[in-house]
Amino acid sequence: QVQLAESGGGLVQAGGSLRLSCAASGRTFSSYAMGWFRQVPGKERESVSAISRTGGIRYYVDAVKGRFTISRDNAKNTVILQMNSLKPEDTAVYYCAASQNRDYICPRDRDLYNYWGQGTQVTVSS
Repeated sequence: QVQLAESGGGLVQAGGSLRLSCAASGRTFSSYAMGWFRQVPGKERESVSAISRTGGIRYYVDAVKGRFTISRDNAKNTVILQMNSLKPEDTAVYYCAASQNRDYICPRDRDLYNYWGQGTQVTVSS
């Protein structure tokens, strides 16, 4: 089992940057694929980015390609989402998630994730 805790959210103007961090407990962090999701009120939680267990494969939803970068440090049990050129439509609660499903190297579907953090609010003003 793993526990996840996000940090780094906040209020930023359009065009600015934020760096979200997810700290994981436990000694088996490298056995989980990791993902970032976001959710706004009234909408489903959507996948933003994901990274494979070794960090060699990464996924980004089209809306954030070229602006967001996901990375992980298995020695420090952390996964980072660097968000640049933020837009008001990026405003959401961002969640970190861990997947132990070995059938998927870099899962996008939220149903494939087993553990979730509490979320961190990101607000981008225009």
